[in-house]
Amino acid sequence: MATAAVKSGKTSGQTSSKNGHWSKGLLASMNDPNLIVESDEHIVIIKDKYPKARYHFLILPREKIPNLKSLKANQVDLLQYMDERAQLLGARHPQVTFRYGYHAIPSMSQLHLHMISQDFDSPCLKTKRHWNSFNTRYFLDSEDVIRCLKERGTVISMTPVAGEKLLEQPLRCHKCVYAPQNMPKLKQHLLKHIDN
Repeated sequence: MATAAVKSGKTSGQTSSKNGHWSKGLLASMNDPNLIVESDEHIVIIKDKYPKARYHFLILPREKIPNLKSLKANQVDLLQYMDERAQLLGARHPQVTFRYGYHAIPSMSQLHLHMISQDFDSPCLKTKRHWNSFNTRYFLDSEDVIRCLKERGTVISMTPVAGEKLLEQPLRCHKCVYAPQNMPKLKQHLLKHIDN
């Protein structure tokens, strides 16, 4: 969903927003009853419109925060709350392994925490860039982001050039050493891990 400058096709969460550019689509999705899983006065949890795995949720603050760079030291509690709510939702699916994190350089405006199952079994997972956005250092673990904000008062991310290099890295399975030549071969391979 939030891969930087994904060149082809829609990424998860993208939509042509009636209020403007597609990058603002998450703000509309936060009010879509078909996407909302749960919400309270602080956060909204939605299903990703273009999930990259069997289970793919986004945890968004109600407060308008464009991205990680916009976070202030006094928002650590909010990030911790987002992470806690994601973990509680994950506990409802004990048979599923989740990873919780942020894209270093998101394409969608409005801070959002990804909660994504590690099967990566989805027709919306189409490109190397999609894969690498969740399976390289481009994907920042929630606990690391929280720690960085606590210790430094800001979130240190990466340059666009560094992000592009990560998105263009060769494909590699996240569970073994297999390095496929293309996405169809990787997706076929991933089924072996799901079945085991």
